[in-house]
This record gives sequence, C-alpha cells and structure tokens, in this order.
Amino acid sequence: MVLEKLGEGLRNAINKILRSNVADREAVEELVKELQRALLMSDVNVELVFELSERIKKRALDETLPPGISRREHVVKIVYDELTNILGKKAYPLEITPGKANIIMLVGIQGSGKTTTVAKLARYLTKRGVKTGVVCADTFRAGAYEQLYQLVSELGVKFYGEPNSKSSVSVARKGIEVLQKEGCEAIIVDTSGRHKEEKGLMKEMQDIAKAINPQEIILVVDGTLGQQASVQARAFKEATNIGSIIVTKLDGSARGGGALSAVAATGAPIKFIGNGEKIEDIESFNPTGFVGRLLGMGDLQSLLDKVREAELTPDKEAAMAFLSGRFTLKDFYNAMEQLKKMGPVSKVLELLGVGAKFPSELREVADDKMKYWKVMMQSMTREELVNPKLIDRSRIIRIARGSGTQPKEVKELIDQYFAAKKVAKMMGKQRLRGKHGMQIPQSISPEQIKKWKGKLA
Repeated sequence: MVLEKLGEGLRNAINKILRSNVADREAVEELVKELQRALLMSDVNVELVFELSERIKKRALDETLPPGISRREHVVKIVYDELTNILGKKAYPLEITPGKANIIMLVGIQGSGKTTTVAKLARYLTKRGVKTGVVCADTFRAGAYEQLYQLVSELGVKFYGEPNSKSSVSVARKGIEVLQKEGCEAIIVDTSGRHKEEKGLMKEMQDIAKAINPQEIILVVDGTLGQQASVQARAFKEATNIGSIIVTKLDGSARGGGALSAVAATGAPIKFIGNGEKIEDIESFNPTGFVGRLLGMGDLQSLLDKVREAELTPDKEAAMAFLSGRFTLKDFYNAMEQLKKMGPVSKVLELLGVGAKFPSELREVADDKMKYWKVMMQSMTREELVNPKLIDRSRIIRIARGSGTQPKEVKELIDQYFAAKKVAKMMGKQRLRGKHGMQIPQSISPEQIKKWKGKLA
C-alpha cells in the first residue's frame, strides 16, 4: 500500500479530532502534534513540517467557519488543503498527441528503477490504446538490453535495441526512425543510468536529447532516498530540460513522504508514482486524490482509471445488493475477484477510501488466499453458499476435508465474509443517507432515494 504508515498516521490524527466533542485549541494542538509525528517519520523536511503545522494551527483557530459545516469538518478540510499545497494543487497528465510519434526520454541514477519504469510506462500507455514502442539506448550497463526486452516482450510493445553497439546516441536515433515507420504514437527511450557527478554521462544524456528532440524528458527518482531526492532533481533540472518526474519504490519505504515533498519543492511536476514491483504498479499522480487517499477519503479518479484498465463493467444491481449487505458467499468471492482484476485488493480498497474500514485480515489475506477460497467453496452445498450461517463446526470439518485445506482456513473464509458483509452494509447506508460528508448526487430523485433507503431497511 502506497505510504501506508504515513497514511495511517494522518488518519489517526484526523480521527482523533473527529471523535472529540469540540475542535478547541487543545484538540487542534493535539492534531498538529500527531501530524508532525506522522510527517517526520516519513522523512518530510523538518522546516517544512513546522511551517505546515503552523499554517494548519493558525487557520484552524482563526478562520471564520463557512456556512453549513462544523469546526471539526473545517479543520479536516484545512489539513487536506495544506497537504495538497505541498505536493501541488493539480495533476499534470502525460500528453500524447494522436497520429504522431511522441518521444519520451527517461533518465535517472543507477539503481533508481528506471529500466523497470520504462516497461511499466509502456504497459500503462498500451492499456490506454496508445501504440507504444521502446528503444534501449542504454549501451553502458551490461544486461540492460536483455532486461528491457524481457520486460516488454509480452506487452505487445514494439522494441528496438543494438546489444553490441557502444553509441547510445546512434541507437536512440536509429530506434526512433524504425519505430516511427512502425506507426508508434509513443516512443519511450531508455538511457544509461548515471550519477550527478559523472560529467561524461551527463553530457551523453544532453547529446541524446539534442539528437532525438524528445517531447518530454522524465527523471526517475528513487523514493527510498527521502529528502535527498531533491538533490538529484535539481542536478538533472540544471543539466537538461526536465519535463517531469516519476517517483519509484513508494511501496516499501518509510521515506516516501520525504521524497514526494522534496521533489515537488524543485518545481518539476510529478507525473507518475511507482508503488510496487509488478509491471502494473504505476499510476498517474494526482496530488488532490493522493492526499485524499492518505486521509482515507478515497481517490475516485484513480479507481476509475483502474476499472477502465481492467475493462470491467460494473453491475448496478449487484453493486446495490453488495452495499446493502445482501450478498451470498459466492457473490462475495466474485466481488473480490473483480477487485483483484484492478490490482492487489488492498490497493483497490485504498483507492475507494475504505481500506482502513475493512479488517486488516481481509486486506492482507484476500490477495494470497483467494485461490484456496475457490476450492473451499466448491466443496460447499448450494444452501451453504447462499446462507453461510448454516456452516457449523461439523460442516467446516467436512468442507476442509473435501477441499484439502485446514478447518481453521475454512473458518477464516467464513469470518472474512461476515466481516465484509458488516462493513459493506455500513458503507451503503452511509453513502445513501449522505452521512459523514458523503453527499447524495443531485441528479438522483427523491423517489429513487426513498426506494433505495427502503431496500436497506
């Protein structure tokens, strides 16, 4: 999960003030301390943390409340606004002009995950209907050609490289010529990894850019560097026209918040983040949605992108049944399977803004054990699938024997079902009744609302 520890710390701080009776000075000061702790543990710059917390404190205590919201809700909005200001107020999507060859050049320090990111970006664009090609212009690192070819060979992506060439400039120029003739709309050029002190390699990067005239140069930055990521961003920005940034390795580092805030401070927009090792673990960076996810508010746009990529067609009736808690064990499995098509279940729940509400066991177990759940369900009767309350100790033992699993694993599946049923029902009622700031869309008629509420009664 992206920056899970930071998000957990921020949500805990928010929940404390939401649970308090009043948002007085004492409550606000406690909130500020919790926010400081969470941000500092994520390696965000100390001065920035204290500037941020002072602004939050001053606004929370001094600003006049807008009509219709409570002081507590206003404080949460202030936290959201100020965190968003750190990372940038708007998203900068990668623009691809149809019908022409859009050349994208990736550069970065050795070990930043640049070559893997080239493949991830190629998949990202291909999934969105862009005919994509990749050029391996890394003639410096042994094995670079083989690694990149292996990563993109199954993606339906055109590939060009010359494993025995020593001229990266020549390979880049030739590769673009070949892929242009293939009709590629996006041509991603991978370059040699380099260190900011290596003047020769830095000059090579400038020579390549001059030879191929890329539409955009993207710097790949290792998120585990924390605040030090800004040093790289500034060095590259001075050496060439850095269009944007991709921050990688945000899945396993406590320093991701430091990297994101430090890079944003250089003025180069972050366009993508890498949040896992798998080829699909890349997403377009939307600061407002990202902060919303950290605070548990969800990121609907990223979720919609995931749905489109997975080519899912949501069933409205099934969705309503799920949110009312009226679903069978088989429905539960099918729903989890649909979520899994969009990526790891835990990440999709995070995009929905409900990851923290679902039991941690469900978030962590679902990805690894769903294949066993299916076998267990095949050993159940139709009545048991429709009404899991029937499954007592003796039935659990029978199901375990029939599926080659342990009774405790069968019980775990049943427990997860009932836990999800409880949370889904709660979410459905909150969403339809407009609780906790979830507004009912104006396009829904009062008659529809009354009908839906009746279903949930």
